[in-house]
Amino acid sequence: MDDTSLPLQPPDHRTPAWMLRARCREARAGEFFPSDGVGVDRARRVCAECPVKSECLEYALKYRIDHGVWGGCSERERRRILRQRRVTASR
Repeated sequence: MDDTSLPLQPPDHRTPAWMLRARCREARAGEFFPSDGVGVDRARRVCAECPVKSECLEYALKYRIDHGVWGGCSERERRRILRQRRVTASR
């Protein structure tokens, strides 16, 4: 495993400014860590209208967050995005 595949650590413990504008701040955190597909769909509906959806997704990808719905994407979808980016970068 090379260094680019290791998860990065967030630079500090401050909340990124974009998180303060996220729609999920109004919801219970558990709603974004569902145990089934129905829960994922509910979380995606909140994300769909979020003004910081792309920042959220990029944060989860950058820091390799393994659990929950971030930027409207499930864990599986984020793994797929990262895999595709690695393939594209290696060409």
